[in-house]
Amino acid sequence: MAFVTSSKRGHFEIRESRSTPAGPRSRTLASFKELDAETIEKARARAESPLDPEQLRRAALRAGAPVAGGDADRVSRELLAQLARGNEPSPMLRRLLLDALESPQREPVSDAARAASEWADATAGERGETLVDLLRLADAVPLRRRPATSDFPRLASRGA
Repeated sequence: MAFVTSSKRGHFEIRESRSTPAGPRSRTLASFKELDAETIEKARARAESPLDPEQLRRAALRAGAPVAGGDADRVSRELLAQLARGNEPSPMLRRLLLDALESPQREPVSDAARAASEWADATAGERGETLVDLLRLADAVPLRRRPATSDFPRLASRGA
């Protein structure tokens, strides 16, 4: 049975457990910072029992490990980030992309998703730095105390 666990220095490991006369033992099949297809293949080659790549991805997510998408996901994140920065492809490439991505059940994209597209290819470090900046900003906002009395009339409940 394979599982994913964190190791020292922010790495993760795919490990395989097995029963022995001395009790349960586990051994490392592969170490990684981000689970990708190459890491899965390395683990499959070293494993004694068959490994399901989809189960490994789910186990990695449960362990908090980053999971790489395919090449299309990586290129899409890069393209979205470029578009958010105002860099657009040529008109012909734009038409070809729109044609290739068009689907019959196309759902509208929210403004929040469009705003987040600039962060599509941001690293975890960049996201963390931005989060720290936002938390510092929130700490810097002064608190406004409620006055003891209000100018509005008191609302009273009526009996039924």
